[in-house]
Amino acid sequence: MDDAIEKEIQEKGLTAPRITPDDIENAVLATQYYVFPGTMLTVCCITLKNGFNVVGESACASPDNFDQEVGEKIANRNARDKIWALEGYLLKQRLFHKAVIEGDPVGEVPEQTDLVDESEKGAS
Repeated sequence: MDDAIEKEIQEKGLTAPRITPDDIENAVLATQYYVFPGTMLTVCCITLKNGFNVVGESACASPDNFDQEVGEKIANRNARDKIWALEGYLLKQRLFHKAVIEGDPVGEVPEQTDLVDESEKGAS
């Protein structure tokens, strides 16, 4: 996440449970990079502390612009974006579980009738 966004969140006092950049960093155990021979494809494999692997990639269109260090940074950012999504899901699942146990409506799932399939909107 962008440092400016994190700063804005803190300045606005948005204190509800959320994922922070530190949470993402603390989830990471190891990071490995690989550039496939004869290509400009850089892959970043981040191993999380729970053993799950997340992969990000970067592909350069022009050989004149290929820079392995830049490719690694982009691939790492792409992998970390996936970690944000995974950690967000995990947090929401924990909040939902807590709400169900405590009877707190904050974590309730919308009724199925409230969920509209976008493809069905114009069908009627």
